[in-house]
Amino acid sequence: MTRTFIALEMNQDQQRHLEDVIRQVARVLPDVHFVEPAGIHLTLAFLGELNDEQLAQATEATAWAAQQSLPYSYRLNRIGTFGSPHSPRVIWMGIEEPTGALLRLHRILNQQLELRGFATDKRPFSPHLTLARVKRPLSPLEQQHLQALLSGQQTTITSSTSYSVHALNVMKSELLRTGAHYTVLRECPLKNC
Repeated sequence: MTRTFIALEMNQDQQRHLEDVIRQVARVLPDVHFVEPAGIHLTLAFLGELNDEQLAQATEATAWAAQQSLPYSYRLNRIGTFGSPHSPRVIWMGIEEPTGALLRLHRILNQQLELRGFATDKRPFSPHLTLARVKRPLSPLEQQHLQALLSGQQTTITSSTSYSVHALNVMKSELLRTGAHYTVLRECPLKNC
């Protein structure tokens, strides 16, 4: 069985930018558990534990969806949270992709997965990159610092750089004592790549 998800990988420039963002946020929230920048990716579908036949079907669906999408670009645009602003569960970096290509790719991928019998997430797609998982309530001072970040008082966190997407990846996730380890099982190029 293979713990599988479909995602966009981050290139080295993105990882460096995210490392800088994490460093800035960690200065004001030092007790929060931040993820390793090298492991950050944009998940489009989490499929869970798959046998070899299911993995082949998921790979086929991913390759088909990728071939229906032209390359596109996006920007990292803001810090946000999931959960209450006073007690967030996740701190994330948002994605800005004005053409709608990412949302179309997500929709096509979900359709192809459903055609092959996979259950897909029915919640609205909220493209983001997880920066931290918050395991305990924040102190009042930490809440104040987080609110300053969320209100945009620290403009060095956003990036004007555009990042190009040329492939969709079938990923394997292994949960180890040292943390999650991710492996690209198959890179599926977008149309004309």
